[in-house]
Amino acid sequence: MARHRSASQKVFQATNHVLLALLAFGCVVPLIHVLAISLSSNAAATGGLVKIWPVDFTFKSYEYIFVTDKFLDAFLISVQRVILGDAVNMLLVVLAAYPLSKEASRFRPRTFYAWLFVLTILFQGGLIPTYMVIRSTGLLDSIWALVLPNAVPVFSVILLLNFFRGLPKEIEEAAYMDGAGHVRTLIHIYLPLSLPALATIVLLITVGHWNSWFDGLIYMNSPEKYPLQSYLQTVVIEKDFTKLGEEDLKHIQEISDRTIKAALVFMGALPVLLLYPFLQRFFMKGLVLGSVKE
Repeated sequence: MARHRSASQKVFQATNHVLLALLAFGCVVPLIHVLAISLSSNAAATGGLVKIWPVDFTFKSYEYIFVTDKFLDAFLISVQRVILGDAVNMLLVVLAAYPLSKEASRFRPRTFYAWLFVLTILFQGGLIPTYMVIRSTGLLDSIWALVLPNAVPVFSVILLLNFFRGLPKEIEEAAYMDGAGHVRTLIHIYLPLSLPALATIVLLITVGHWNSWFDGLIYMNSPEKYPLQSYLQTVVIEKDFTKLGEEDLKHIQEISDRTIKAALVFMGALPVLLLYPFLQRFFMKGLVLGSVKE
């Protein structure tokens, strides 16, 4: 049966829709502006003529970055980092969240380990001690220096263990009565029922790895091993064009450093933009259900 809404409720709902539409438009406009600059000519971009629509439409900036070895190498390093990081993070998050989701009567050291995880959020080792550990373990200048220091994202552990706690205990008890152990219960019951939380964690971890740039600068001794965001930081933010080489500088003079920067920024954001729609339907459900213990 349709619910009758009063005039004030209709006005309130319409106002919310308008405000949310304006907010969404404000979030999208900068990205549209960057895309328009990347598709514009040198003269239009340099003269500040580009707003939200390309002027003198051209793909030259994208043609340049796709034939540039440094961009492609940095892009592939970031892809490798995301794949390895997601695999390591998800494995350790699931293995940590499952026992911590049990009651203290079933897992006595649970409270102790839970506080250890919380303390890592409040207190960290610091930049210099962390660098010394990475150097002493021989991880400098390797892809593992970008993956292992953040192998256990504690926020994701807390999110998933609270989601596990919200699952009906009767299902687990029935599995135990049928002879299932902890491993089979985790794989065949907990994980399939936790797809919203898992999708949310995958999205958070992927975005975190993809957008991280500082660790690439301090753990990689050679610019050729920079991940994409570290490469973009040196070229776009610091404007350090010594990383580009003579051929790259010739292309920049022919095209425009502004259009190339815009193309680099847009290509850096594009993979996350393509991934989010596939996980969006799980995102809010997993974030809300995993944040409150039922």
